[in-house]
Amino acid sequence: MTEALLGLLAMFALTVVRVPISFAMGIVGFFGLALLRGWNPAMASAGTLMYETGFSYTLSVVPLFILMGNFVSRAGLSHELFRAAYAFIGHWRGGLAMSTIVACAGFGSICGSSIATAATMSKVAYPSMKRYGYSDELATGSIAAGGTLGILIPPSVIMVIYSLMTETNIGEMFAAGVVPGLVATALLMLAVGWQTWRKPESGPPGERTAWPDRWRALSGIWGVLVLFTLVMGGIYGGVFTVTEGAGIGAFGAFLFALGRRTLTWTVLAQVLVDSARTTAMLFTILIGALIFANFVNFTSMPEDLKNYVAQFELSPMTVIFMICLIYVLLGTAMEELSMILLTVPVLFPLVVHLGFDPLWFGVLVVVVVEIGLISPPVGMNIFVLRTLLPQVSTATIYRGVYPFVVADVIRLAILIALPGLSTWLPHLLFK
Repeated sequence: MTEALLGLLAMFALTVVRVPISFAMGIVGFFGLALLRGWNPAMASAGTLMYETGFSYTLSVVPLFILMGNFVSRAGLSHELFRAAYAFIGHWRGGLAMSTIVACAGFGSICGSSIATAATMSKVAYPSMKRYGYSDELATGSIAAGGTLGILIPPSVIMVIYSLMTETNIGEMFAAGVVPGLVATALLMLAVGWQTWRKPESGPPGERTAWPDRWRALSGIWGVLVLFTLVMGGIYGGVFTVTEGAGIGAFGAFLFALGRRTLTWTVLAQVLVDSARTTAMLFTILIGALIFANFVNFTSMPEDLKNYVAQFELSPMTVIFMICLIYVLLGTAMEELSMILLTVPVLFPLVVHLGFDPLWFGVLVVVVVEIGLISPPVGMNIFVLRTLLPQVSTATIYRGVYPFVVADVIRLAILIALPGLSTWLPHLLFK
């Protein structure tokens, strides 16, 4: 236990002096393992991990889903999603903000990235909300919170990483996120309703759309429906594997962008470079985390945590509450992917030992990461909006996300109290 704690302190010290988190985890993991097992085993272990991670067939799903999301972004589907949502609920008080959340949910179902969803919707939805007199707090808060749905509603890169680290079936993990994603969308919309009830002037209603125009708006999102049905339907139906589904989805998104004439040679090069850069970043963080996790597994920390729980006779649910609290606190100070890669190897054996379903715990991990994405001071979605909307102050965005953080905490409590919301669909489809 002592060695692992010293390793954690050393890693945090390196991040304080601005060493990238991936290198900090890798350095501490390598030297820690060298001190415990010797230099030759440490070098052999690090080399094996880097080789196996780089050439893993299962991990090829990550760049393929990233590529699919980038093609979808270039195809301009986000505009159609927002237009369709606005056609049905834009005339409600706060309807534009609710439309933003619904569009984020739809875009997240084919993108899988929270940051990409928030960045895209800030360009699509913010100008419309400002045109109708929405407050900056409600406009930016709804975009930042809606963007988090991109990592919960499948396909999700975060879920893929969690599944690979815990050896959980990726298809089952995707299915586990569907119902919680719908619950999240409803609660975020309720948060908008609560804010406009308190301050009606913050979200005035838009214009009512006639039914013929609503049906025309729906016809514009056929690309989203086709891609989602093709990829997720094929995976759930057992027609192809998750990796094959990611490849089919990426190719389908490429054809769709090509058909809409948004894909020039220059744009194609940008998409490929952006996808390669994002993939390299994720793989670097993953390799560093795996080296650190290998070091932790050679210490007594996992077993000591189990003994600690047994010694103090803590109830399993109390342990879950404590873990969620740790995640929420870490989310205010750490980048989300690094947080998952750092903590899951330590906490997952304890959760399984207590008899909890790995799918349920995976959903909880994603939800607390969503909270971290919009929690000051290091919420990544907050920084994305601050960069893309320089005219809006950071303090304004902080005030805007606060009600949505409360809604997310309520959602976390619901999912803890009702595990069946996460496990019902995967058990129905795969058992």
